[in-house]
Amino acid sequence: MAHHLYLVRHGEQLDAEHGLPDGPLSPRGRRQAELLAERLGGVPFDHAWHSPLQRAEETAKIIAAKMPALRPEPSPLLFDCIPSGPAPETPKTYDAFFGSVTEAEIEAGSAQMEDAAAEFLRSHREDRHELLITHNFVIGWFVREVLGAPDWRWVSINQANCALTVLTQKPGRPWSLVTHNDIAHLPPELRTGLPEPYAI
Repeated sequence: MAHHLYLVRHGEQLDAEHGLPDGPLSPRGRRQAELLAERLGGVPFDHAWHSPLQRAEETAKIIAAKMPALRPEPSPLLFDCIPSGPAPETPKTYDAFFGSVTEAEIEAGSAQMEDAAAEFLRSHREDRHELLITHNFVIGWFVREVLGAPDWRWVSINQANCALTVLTQKPGRPWSLVTHNDIAHLPPELRTGLPEPYAI
């Protein structure tokens, strides 16, 4: 008996390089979602949730189209956010990033992720498979949370578009990271969203 949480970053957003806060998937993003759906086709999902933002909702619809029994629901706990601010030990290389966000954004993101962890990382007695379609920073926070890493470390944990991260908790045991940023289902030309190219 185990609780399995499948974390997925949305597909590539159209014109994301222009700094748009949200928008539809690009043609490449739609293809990423289709290939991910094929990868996940054999998983007996009990439930699925997605961020209410358009790029995540469209990713969820593409995945659900290949799994008719799946009915993804929007969750405000999965919105894109800034999960925490810098700490004294945060490397200076992140100063510019944190300098571009407000205290209000950090406070809201921190509260959101505290609620998200309480909701999605709670223990269950039965075998469960749950899918969360969300954003890079949110997934980084979940990974940081289950590993017990310092709060600021989410900013250094990156996820490609439509990559797969799996967390598992067995009864009486802590959460474990089964796989992170798994992109085996995506050919090199569809691997987007990371700070540096990843062609392996």
